Amino acid sequence: MITLLLLVSACLLTCMGQVSQKFAVERWRDQPDGWAPKLREPWLWSALMCLGLGLLVWLLVLQRLEVGVAYPMLSLNFVLVTLMARFVFDEQIDGRHWLGVALVIGGVVLLGRHV
Repeated sequence: MITLLLLVSACLLTCMGQVSQKFAVERWRDQPDGWAPKLREPWLWSALMCLGLGLLVWLLVLQRLEVGVAYPMLSLNFVLVTLMARFVFDEQIDGRHWLGVALVIGGVVLLGRHV
């Protein structure tokens, strides 16, 4: 059970890191040229923190699972980021993309029997 919680935590942290990256670059559009203002963006630091913590949790997952099982489970990020793109960033997602999401979920369910 702890392995599953760690795996889900790694996925959520990675997803939040990627969403934070998107928020950061959206905010960069309103800032003047140069790196100094961009480096002060809180969303950038949120992304770095989430991705860093996600990496540490991922290392714990790899201690408990074979990489051949664990790594494909990270494809849940594809599902989570797609949902965030649709419902947070109001991006349009076509039918082929949703089919891909469904196939990924099916694969995760099949692999999840090993966790």
